[in-house]
Amino acid sequence: MLSRWMSGSSRSLEREYGCTVRLLDDSEYTCTLQRDAKGQYLFDLLCHHLNLLEKDYFGIRFVDPDKQRHWLEFTKSVVKQMRAQPPFTMCFRVKFYPTDPAALKEEITRYLVFLQIKRDLYHGRLLCKTSDAALLAAYILQAEIGDYDPGKHPEGYSSKFQFFPKHSEKLERKIAEIHKTELSGQTPATSELNFLRKAQTLETYGVDPHPCKDVSGNAAFLAFTPFGFVVLQGNKRIHFIKWNEVAKMKFEGKTFCLYVSQKEEKKIALTYFAPTPEACKHLWKCGIENQAFYKLEKSSQVRTVSSSNLFFKGSRFRYSGRVAKEVMESSAKIKREPPEIHRAGLVPSRSCPSITHGPRLSSVPRTRRRAVHISIMEVTSKGEMSVSTTRLYLLIHSEGPAQEASKDLVKYSNGQFISITETGIDLSSFLALVKRRGLPRQ
Repeated sequence: MLSRWMSGSSRSLEREYGCTVRLLDDSEYTCTLQRDAKGQYLFDLLCHHLNLLEKDYFGIRFVDPDKQRHWLEFTKSVVKQMRAQPPFTMCFRVKFYPTDPAALKEEITRYLVFLQIKRDLYHGRLLCKTSDAALLAAYILQAEIGDYDPGKHPEGYSSKFQFFPKHSEKLERKIAEIHKTELSGQTPATSELNFLRKAQTLETYGVDPHPCKDVSGNAAFLAFTPFGFVVLQGNKRIHFIKWNEVAKMKFEGKTFCLYVSQKEEKKIALTYFAPTPEACKHLWKCGIENQAFYKLEKSSQVRTVSSSNLFFKGSRFRYSGRVAKEVMESSAKIKREPPEIHRAGLVPSRSCPSITHGPRLSSVPRTRRRAVHISIMEVTSKGEMSVSTTRLYLLIHSEGPAQEASKDLVKYSNGQFISITETGIDLSSFLALVKRRGLPRQ
């Protein structure tokens, strides 16, 4: 009986779990994990895959069945942190935005941060005035399609790309004007660097908004940036507290309190209410990690923090990584040949699908379907070349509250849906989706 128990226990430990991580360029990394594999193991696999050394700025995010976002804790078992059934789906994202992204040592790191901020711009988290928006979008165009070429870029070409939740024709014309007249000759790396320099100056750079309500019941977004704690209401920053002024953070249930030290030893408390206790705990943990990363001089100063005024009561948490100063010092010692970067070019009407992008500071519906016309050369039985046009439809959809948005690439020709070339789901399943959601736009 003991041997049977030990045999069953051994099989349980040896069980492998499928895991898919969506990367910043929307490609996917798939692997299997043992039951006791720690978060650090998965993170190291991803960084090796990306050839990334300056990895402390990044993290792995997932969403539980209740739609609550979490950062994967590297010191704990991956499987034990998952509440969903395998295979697990996660996202590789920037967790700690660099204080000065232009000062990052390696181009590969700057490129990944560029991809993250581009997502922030698209999802409405990076807010800016029209002139700044046009310049940022023009940098993206230059980085990903190169110099303006009248032969390749007809009138209105910038309107085919989605940089923001929504934008006007006037803004599209301004983007194209800057791209045509001001950025010619810039390499992708230079355009990305200029993009980062501009983005870093904006008030909402690095903002990962947490929806809350203030004591009056007004909606607000709380966020932690490289420079401190911010509160946003109506797309405007109404509070900014520097990290050296943040005395402590506490939470109980749905209530989050941030204590601020001011001159003459005065302290004030800002109180907000999260949608759920789990969301409040996530907010608190993010605050603890960000304060430790940006404020402390060395990781040996990190202490275990309690969510309550009584240490033995409430939740306890300890940041487990290096701090910003140590990361910069370590980066300065990197000496290797720059790794090759495989950049993903812009796709017209790109939607950057992901359920883990979090709340937006502006609420605008996103494009859900797109059609791409492709000419295919075919060889006839007589050896002659003929050209046929096939439409490829990319239908982005989500099945279930905690599922990643999936991409189904469907071939359509001569008035019929022929096959699904990417996900392998059967044609009847796709036609059922079409019936429920409407035909793809042509």
